[in-house]
Amino acid sequence: MSNRQTILSGIQPTGKIHFGRYFGAVKNWTALQEQHDCIYMIANYHAMSMPFQSKKLIENSWEACFNILACGIQVENLFVQSLIPEHTELNWILNCFTSFGQLGRMTQFKDKSAQNEEFISAGLYTYPVLQAADILIYRATAVPVGKDQEQHLELTRDIAQRFNNFAGRDYFPIPEALYTQIPKVMSTADPSRKMSASLGDKHNIDVFAEESRIRKQIRSAVTDTGKDEGGDAGAMSAGVANLFSLLEASGREEAHAALLHDYQSGSLRYADLKEAVADGLVAVSTPIRERYQELKSDRKAVKNQIKQSSHEIRQRAQETVREVKELCGLVR
Repeated sequence: MSNRQTILSGIQPTGKIHFGRYFGAVKNWTALQEQHDCIYMIANYHAMSMPFQSKKLIENSWEACFNILACGIQVENLFVQSLIPEHTELNWILNCFTSFGQLGRMTQFKDKSAQNEEFISAGLYTYPVLQAADILIYRATAVPVGKDQEQHLELTRDIAQRFNNFAGRDYFPIPEALYTQIPKVMSTADPSRKMSASLGDKHNIDVFAEESRIRKQIRSAVTDTGKDEGGDAGAMSAGVANLFSLLEASGREEAHAALLHDYQSGSLRYADLKEAVADGLVAVSTPIRERYQELKSDRKAVKNQIKQSSHEIRQRAQETVREVKELCGLVR
C-alpha cells in the first residue's frame, strides 16, 4: 500500500521570506514534494482579511511565487489561490456546514483583530472556513501545521465530518496534522519574540539579503538580554539558544557540536558562534539568491508557467466542486 499522501499548504504574500519562514515551512515543503503529492498555494485571498493595497497585493503575490520557486518548490506544485475561484465557491458551501460558535472561539481571530481594531472584516472572522476549503477541495490527507494552526485544522476536520454525515458517505478525507521537526526561530534583536516581518527589519533576516546584510544582522544579535528570565541561573540565555538553533537549522552539525562543547566547558566566544551562524545562513542563502536571479531574468516565462500550473491544478478543484454541488442538490 502506498504511503504517498496528498499534502496542501500555503503561504500568504506578505513580503520576502525570512529565515523563520524558510526553516519553519518552506524548507520542509521542498523535502515533502519528493515523496508526496504536494500542492502549494500563494494565499492571496487570505491576505485580504487584513488591511491591504491592491497594487501591493499583486506585486507581493508574484514575488512570493518567485521566492518559493527559488527555494526549491517545483513549479507544477504551485498555484495562486485567486486563479482558482472554486476555492471561494466551496468556501460558501462549507460556511453552511460550519458552527458560528466554533468560529467565535478561534484564538487567531482574537489576536489579529486586536492589531486593527478600527476595522475588523468579516473575512477575518470566516477565513478559517476558506482555509478548510483550501484543504478539502484537493481531498488533502495531511497538512503541515505548527502549534498556532492546530485549532484551524481541527475546525477543518469537524467541517469535513459534518459534510460527510450530511452526504451519507465518507466523501472528504479527514485530514491529519503533519508534524515535522520545525526549529523555533526567534528574532535575533529580541529573542523573546518570534522572527517576524511585521515587527520590522531588525526582527527578521531575509533569506534573499546580500551576504553583508546577513552577517551584519548576526553580528548584532542579542546574546544575553541582561533580564531575569525566571529560569535556572546557569541555563543558556534565549539569545544564545536562538543562535545555536539557527546554526543547527542551517545544517552545520560539526560546528554546532564543537561550539556547544565550548559553551558547556565555559570557553565559548560569542564572536565565534556568530561567525559560524553567519557562515551557515550565507551558505543557505547564496544558491537561493542565485536561483532567484535566474528566475527574474525571464519573468514572463515563469509567470506563464505558474498560470499553467494553476490551470492544471484547478481541474482537480473543479471536479470536487462539481461533486459537492451534486451532493448538496445544487443546480449545475
